[in-house]
Amino acid sequence: MVNEKFTSAVICAAGASSRMKGAAGKSKQLLSFGGMTVLERTVNAFMNDGVTDEIIIVCPVELTEDFSKLFENAPKTKPIRFAKGGAERQISVKNGVDACDERAEIIVVHDGARPFVTPNLIMQVTQDGDKYGCATLAVPVKDTIKIARDGVVCDTPPRDELFAVQTPQVFVKSLYLKAFASAEEKGIICTDDCRLIELYGGTVKITAGDYNNIKITTPEDIVLADAITEARSAVSLEN
Repeated sequence: MVNEKFTSAVICAAGASSRMKGAAGKSKQLLSFGGMTVLERTVNAFMNDGVTDEIIIVCPVELTEDFSKLFENAPKTKPIRFAKGGAERQISVKNGVDACDERAEIIVVHDGARPFVTPNLIMQVTQDGDKYGCATLAVPVKDTIKIARDGVVCDTPPRDELFAVQTPQVFVKSLYLKAFASAEEKGIICTDDCRLIELYGGTVKITAGDYNNIKITTPEDIVLADAITEARSAVSLEN
């Protein structure tokens, strides 16, 4: 292993897929591109990352059987287990962390609906997370961003200071648990896991992400996912 510390991957697949407008059926994790489901592609990257020691998939209880069947006959280089999804992402991630092996020192949290993450990206952000306590993949925003209230622009932040955050997000487990407990005590719910560390006063390192590391969220993303799949297949054939 590249990382000597026991490292657990927590893959969040508990979302309701509400923004897919029915295009995803039971779950967007079960959508297929190039003969492989979203979740299979995601898990496959972690199976080959050379960094993580186990995979915890957090999902709705009613989908556990559907998801587990995806990996019944698949080659496994590390164990896969399942954890119960929560009402909020923050709770789902914590459930995943609680399900990790007791030896885990590093937690790698990833969206199950980001199927184009690569083993190299996982390795890079994990190394930064170990070094700084917390790290996240992110890419510079391409568009000018406006801050508006009631439909009126009130500020334009400098674009060179803005980043679109992706996953994986990586945490030293002990720091994550302290940050989670602090937020819970204050009644704070965060949709971004790194925000817990920010609020706790910790450092969040940005690791260079990839614009192809998209999250499948709306029907429009399916078109882009098909294009990325075809482009990667073409590169593989050339090599």
